[in-house]
Amino acid sequence: MFTGIIETLGIVTKLEKERGNLHLTVKSSITSELKIDQSVAHNGVCLTVVDIVADEYKVTAIKESLDKTNLSELVIGNEVNLERGMKLGARLDGHIVQGHVDKTGVCENVKDDDGSTIFTFSYDFDGNVTIEKGSITVNGVSLTVVNSKKNEFSVAIIPYTLEHTTFKNFVKGTKVNLEFDVIGKYVTRLQGLNNY
Repeated sequence: MFTGIIETLGIVTKLEKERGNLHLTVKSSITSELKIDQSVAHNGVCLTVVDIVADEYKVTAIKESLDKTNLSELVIGNEVNLERGMKLGARLDGHIVQGHVDKTGVCENVKDDDGSTIFTFSYDFDGNVTIEKGSITVNGVSLTVVNSKKNEFSVAIIPYTLEHTTFKNFVKGTKVNLEFDVIGKYVTRLQGLNNY
């Protein structure tokens, strides 16, 4: 379980394909604090640490994760948003994030808004919804929706978030990972609005 509050950025230093899996080696400032079997969210995708060497660690993404996220598009040198699992009893500064990406979306527009930056994203509608002032996770970042449509939404980013996450690299056409609010997903399913 995560909160969507990014701790730091990591740098992808190695990518190895093994059958349907992709092993990612990441260099980060938190590597020395990690341990084998620990869960770390990478652009919002919960992955398990399987090896640690010096300031780099390795995680493995299976085919299911690669099919539903933007991890397969990473190249060596890319930055990734990193967050370790939340501690029980700690403050929940973002919202409840599972680290289970629902689908990818596409950045449609980036607009300066007098001190903040408005990002608009589109996605293929399949029952997942956003609501005004509701929560959404984009590349692992917990955000508040400021404009919601059937297959599109916008978020406003403060300068700190822009500088300290991968949002600073987003342009029109950037593919992002989306995790919709878990409570909203349950409500949608209970109301029969989703085809399960």
